[in-house]
Amino acid sequence: MKRSLAALEGARLDGQRVLVRVDFNVPVKAGVVTDDTRLRAAIPTIKYLREKGARVVLLSHFGRPPGGPDPKYSLQPVVRPLEALLGAPVSFIEDPLSEAAITFTRRMPRGSVALVENTRFYSGEEKNDPALARQFAALGDLYVNDAFGSAHRAHASTEGVAHLLKPAVAGFLLERELSYLGAAIQNPKRPFVAVLGGAKVSGKIDLIEALLPRVDEILIGGAMACTFFKAMGLEVGRSLVEDDRLALAKSLMEKAGKQLVLPTGCVIAPELRADITSLTAKRERVPAGFAVYYIDPATAENYTARILAAGTVLWNGPMGVFETPPFDSGTRTIAFAMAEATDRGAITIVGGGDSAAAVAQFGVADRMTHVSTGGGASLEFLEGRELPGVAALDDA
Repeated sequence: MKRSLAALEGARLDGQRVLVRVDFNVPVKAGVVTDDTRLRAAIPTIKYLREKGARVVLLSHFGRPPGGPDPKYSLQPVVRPLEALLGAPVSFIEDPLSEAAITFTRRMPRGSVALVENTRFYSGEEKNDPALARQFAALGDLYVNDAFGSAHRAHASTEGVAHLLKPAVAGFLLERELSYLGAAIQNPKRPFVAVLGGAKVSGKIDLIEALLPRVDEILIGGAMACTFFKAMGLEVGRSLVEDDRLALAKSLMEKAGKQLVLPTGCVIAPELRADITSLTAKRERVPAGFAVYYIDPATAENYTARILAAGTVLWNGPMGVFETPPFDSGTRTIAFAMAEATDRGAITIVGGGDSAAAVAQFGVADRMTHVSTGGGASLEFLEGRELPGVAALDDA
């Protein structure tokens, strides 16, 4: 367990500069934030600190700027939508490494908020450079990590700073992530069903192996199912297959037995195109000139029944190419099945990434128990790996 923001006394926060690592790596088009989900996720922590009289200084990365400052990767477009969500002005610190920036943070009024320019404008960020960590630390008196999506990276603003500013605690979002994901692994309400999809088995090997001793069933979907099909000796046509993982897929099936549930059929087409005619086929009957694009209605119905009978459902990875209708049908069915399972009292957890995008796209994100803000971080946490940004925080 890590020490949380709520464990700090209010008097300890009053007047203090609180350096908060957030994840504002949001989609921006033509200078406009097109999805403010990650901004909204950070609001409870920011508002709490403001109410306690803290001077709030926010750090975040944005995109992958190629070697230094680049206007295209500035966090400036985030300021206005953040102000709208907070109902308060937000200052912008263009050069966090300057003496002027340190002075500015010390003169900020109690309860005010400042956003620092993209941490990845500085080469030492991703190298976890101690000198850069010290420069970031100079902007605060204590540290809060509320960026679960970046907690699996040992960067200057996520790991390095946490050793320099004390106390170093988890914000409300990070605490919530660790609580729900941790409970799913350590003490799930049963039956515990995992739904895993996506393109490649290789990206989910560690997760499958970590979940097998803990779950009652793992339901497989997406293109990764094709690698399992081929390992079974089935024809998969032009489908995406990891030939170098066939032996591993076969080994996983033998190890898992009935715990690993594969699609009985799929929807196929000659190519991925929105206006193309698709067909339904049993997994044993995929023609040579076709590719598998998502689970068929019979599989979707079977998976729905298993999800509705579950006490805990963990979903990571779409059931097909959900971004392109009509190939979104399988993923849509799973999303609504999970929403109904939540309504019936199940704990439903969406493991970030494409799955989080899918429930948002289908309008059911608010019907999940928890939608993780970190794709890679949630995967690594569920696999049992230590997250550097979490490990560096104070123990409870």
